[in-house]
Amino acid sequence: MPICYNKLIELLKAKGYTTYKIRKENIMSQSAWQKIRTGTGDIDTRTIAKLCKILECQPGDIMEYVPDDQ
Repeated sequence: MPICYNKLIELLKAKGYTTYKIRKENIMSQSAWQKIRTGTGDIDTRTIAKLCKILECQPGDIMEYVPDDQ
């Protein structure tokens, strides 16, 4: 997957967001969180916008493009 969300995971940890808190505050769906944690899929722009709002950041602060090895 060429989009990596490691920055997001680190930022959530730094701001005190646990899996429990993410679910409790309905920040994103369980399936979206699972996709982020496992790197198995994309998340939609609504979720990205919501994350940027609560974390007070820009999309580039939570994800990065990593080209697939060819």
